[in-house]
Amino acid sequence: MTPEQLQDVVRTAVAAVVERGELPVDVPAEVVVERPKNPEHGDYATNVALRLAKPAGRPPREVAELLAAQLRAHAGIDRVDVAGPGFLNITLAQGALGLIAVNAVTDGPAYGRTDALAGQKLNLEFVSANPTGPVHIGGTRWAAVGDALGRLLEASGASVTREYYFNDAGAQIDRFARSLQAAAKGDPVPEDGYAGTYINDIAAQVLAAQPGLLERDDEEQERVFRTRGVELMWNEIRSSLAEFGVVFDVYFSERTLHESGALEKAIARLREEGHVYESDGAVWLRTTDFGDDKDRVLVKSDGEVTYFAADCAYYLDKRERGFDKVVIMLGADHTGYVGRYKALVAAMGHDPDTHLEILIGQLVNLVRNGEPVRMSKRAGTVVNLVDLVEAIGADAARYALARASIDQQIDLDLDLWSRKSNDNPVFYVQYAHARISSVLRNAADLGLGLGEAADVDTALLGHERESDLLRAIGEFPRVLTAAAELRAPHRVARYLEELAGTYHRFYDSCRVLPRGDEEATPLTTARLWLCAATATVLRNGLDVLGVHAPERM
Repeated sequence: MTPEQLQDVVRTAVAAVVERGELPVDVPAEVVVERPKNPEHGDYATNVALRLAKPAGRPPREVAELLAAQLRAHAGIDRVDVAGPGFLNITLAQGALGLIAVNAVTDGPAYGRTDALAGQKLNLEFVSANPTGPVHIGGTRWAAVGDALGRLLEASGASVTREYYFNDAGAQIDRFARSLQAAAKGDPVPEDGYAGTYINDIAAQVLAAQPGLLERDDEEQERVFRTRGVELMWNEIRSSLAEFGVVFDVYFSERTLHESGALEKAIARLREEGHVYESDGAVWLRTTDFGDDKDRVLVKSDGEVTYFAADCAYYLDKRERGFDKVVIMLGADHTGYVGRYKALVAAMGHDPDTHLEILIGQLVNLVRNGEPVRMSKRAGTVVNLVDLVEAIGADAARYALARASIDQQIDLDLDLWSRKSNDNPVFYVQYAHARISSVLRNAADLGLGLGEAADVDTALLGHERESDLLRAIGEFPRVLTAAAELRAPHRVARYLEELAGTYHRFYDSCRVLPRGDEEATPLTTARLWLCAATATVLRNGLDVLGVHAPERM
């Protein structure tokens, strides 16, 4: 019996007592079931009696005793104790607890998935690095966290579209083109331009494809370097992300907003709402009406449309595509952007608290041998995605970057994350899965399998370490749901590490396979199911983080 199933049992018990007229209350839509801190207090505890006491006009312990009597009649419950002011401590029948393992194995990849967020249609935008250089370490963190969050949200029933906003218009693209042109000619880097080995590489590729380019006039050279350079840089960004396991559903070009009339449409919408005015030859949005620290320019006095106007058009485009909420993941340097974005949503006539969510992530510092790692042999400036993967591998990089809360700055130790030892968290979790895979292979070599679910005697799983492992497996669906609702993939990583530790303690205390001439017993089969259930959860949890679950290490 999983915690979710126990919640239904408790709610059904409340309904039965209410139906008999013993408790004059409305049956709650949900009840809370939690694992007590002290295992001696049972498998699970609920405060439902405390919640119902006041509306019932009865002392909490009286309500608790009524519910306890009803719950004790359930075949899956061994004991119910009333504790303190009216808590119910519930101990499951051993067979009922053991069924958690059966549920996990039979559900397979679906175990842990819920419909907690069903009906929500979300647009999740992350990374969105400018096409003027490789994905740096900050963008790499967002790639790992964003992809994991998308998987989490889908595992909880939401409909998610992963989107990359491609800033292929504006001044930074002009600077990029001029930087490529200068590199091709052997000239110094332009002021505010881009430098690094990658600039020389791309310039060389453009010249290889257009041998006579430098013989043309400067304007034509810059046009070619802009068009072809952005294309080459964009291909490299997409390729590096794909090799990292991150693929987007939509790659949205900023340039299309300029070409399609979307900018004019958005400004017209804001004007209709009454929030646009003109001053000093420029067009402004009165964002101060919605809590922003100053009004924002939409069109400059020279007629140039601002980035902020593009943001307005892009938000409107997303909403018109049918998304209930726009979720945007930004780096720590964009903290000041939150207020103006909320203001533009409100100016559109929408509710920022309902239709917008901005997640701000903190910085990543890399260290090796206790010293900061700053330089990149490839980019010539800062460490990027490819460098990190080369240093520690994609699995370790994704796990390390998703393991910390997004509002926490990370000091990522390259030495630690490249080790093949248990002090490396991803190795520790992956090794648990490989260890179980080895047990199951050895069982197969002995002619032992799981058999049919109906034939396994889960009541035999009565050892303390077995119960600990079963309860941990049973928590997985709730861990995923909480992590999705709180936008916290790191909760999954920390749970997996705890689960791996719980499995290792079980394995060290409970012999799974027979030795020598010993015969397999029904307990052997039950423990194999428990091993397989643990492997299922480790696989499913690692999959949420975009990390492989190896069968051999």
